[in-house]
Amino acid sequence: MVIERGFQFLLSPGPTPVPDRILNAMHRQSVDFSGPEFISLCDAVFEDVKAIFQTKGIVHLYGANGHGAWEAALSNILSPGDTVLIPEVGVFSEAWRAMAQALGLVCETVPNSWRKAIDANGIEAVLRADKAHKIKAVLFVHVDTATSLKSDVLAARKAIDAAGHPALFCVDTIASLGTTAFPMDAWGVDVTVAASQKGLMMPAGLALVAANEKAMAVGKSVQTPRRYWDWQERIAGEHYQRFCGTAPEHHIFGLREALNMIAEETLDGVIARHARLARCVRAAVSVWCQAGGLQFNAQNPADRADSVTAILTPEGIDAEEIRATGRQMNLHIGSAIGPFRGKGFRIGHMGNINEPMILGALAGIETVLRRHGVPLGQGAMDAAIASLNSPLAEMVSQAAE
Repeated sequence: MVIERGFQFLLSPGPTPVPDRILNAMHRQSVDFSGPEFISLCDAVFEDVKAIFQTKGIVHLYGANGHGAWEAALSNILSPGDTVLIPEVGVFSEAWRAMAQALGLVCETVPNSWRKAIDANGIEAVLRADKAHKIKAVLFVHVDTATSLKSDVLAARKAIDAAGHPALFCVDTIASLGTTAFPMDAWGVDVTVAASQKGLMMPAGLALVAANEKAMAVGKSVQTPRRYWDWQERIAGEHYQRFCGTAPEHHIFGLREALNMIAEETLDGVIARHARLARCVRAAVSVWCQAGGLQFNAQNPADRADSVTAILTPEGIDAEEIRATGRQMNLHIGSAIGPFRGKGFRIGHMGNINEPMILGALAGIETVLRRHGVPLGQGAMDAAIASLNSPLAEMVSQAAE
C-alpha cells in the first residue's frame, strides 16, 4: 500500500493538473439552466471560446470526451459510404480511422512511420490521384498523444490546395489546443476537435468542436443518423438545444474560468510557456539518451510536440515497472500505448504547469530510472536548468510579457 504525501506530480498527457481556480469555479451548487444568469454565462462562453481556436466559426460543446468530439465531427459532415483520407501518425489517427469505419465511412490512409510526423507530400499525391473527388474529408491529427509527434497543419492545408481538391480539412487538436500555435481560420481548417482535459486544464468530460461556414453548410445535407451530435439541432430554437437538453453546467463553470486564466496570460503567453517547458524536458531527455539506453520516439527534433514527450526504454527494461516505482513517490507519468506498451513512457508537459514542477518531475524521473538500472547520460538536470536560462528562453519569456 502506498501512502501518498506531499504534492502529486501528475505528468500525464491527460488528464492534466486542474488549477484550484477551476476547481473552485466548479465547486458550487447547480443552477437553473433555463434562467437568465446561466444563459448569459453560456452566451459569453460560446463567444469567448472562439479565441482559443482563433476562429469566427461556431464552437459546439458536448458532454463527452475527445472520442465524442471525433464522432460529432464525422457524423455532421459525412454520410455512410463517403471516403475519408487519414494520414497515419500513431494510435490516435488509427483510432479515428476505426471510428470512421464504424460509422460506415470508407477510409484511405497515407502510410507513415509512427516515429515521424505526417509528410504533406503524401496527402497531396493521394488527392491529386483522386480525380473524381471521392474523398470528402482529410482527417489530420496535429499532435498524436501516443507518439508525441507534431505534424505541420499548414503544410497539409497547402497540400490540399495544391492538389486542387475540395475535401474538408478536419484537425484533431485534442493534445495541442492551448499548448501549440493553431490559428484555425488562418490555416484554412474547416473542422477542429478538442477536449477539456489537456491544454484547457479542466477535468475530462467536455468535448469541443469548431466548424466554419463551409462545414456547417455541408452538415445540412449529410445522411448519417444522429441526434445528440447534430449541429443543426444545436443552433436552432431554444437555448437548451445547444446541449441537446440539460447543460453540463459545472464544466461550463470550469471552462469560463479556464478562458479567464488563458486571457490573463494571453494565448501567445500560454503557447510560449509550453514551448519553454518543452525545451526544458527535451534538454534533460537528450542528455539521458546519450548513454544509449533511452530514445525519443520522435526521431526528428522538429517533429517533437510541445505538450508531451514519448520516450522508448531499452530492451529488458519494463517501462510499466518504472511507472509503478514512480507512483510510490507520488510521481505519475504516462504509459506508452498501442504497440509501444511496456516499451516506453510519456511525460506530459501541458496545462497548469511551471518551471519548478517540470524540474521536480524530471529529477524524480531520473531517480526512478537510476533505480531500475537504465543507463543515463550525466548532467540532465544541469541541461534542463540551462535551457530555462538560455538567451532563447529569455527572449520567449519577454515576448510573452
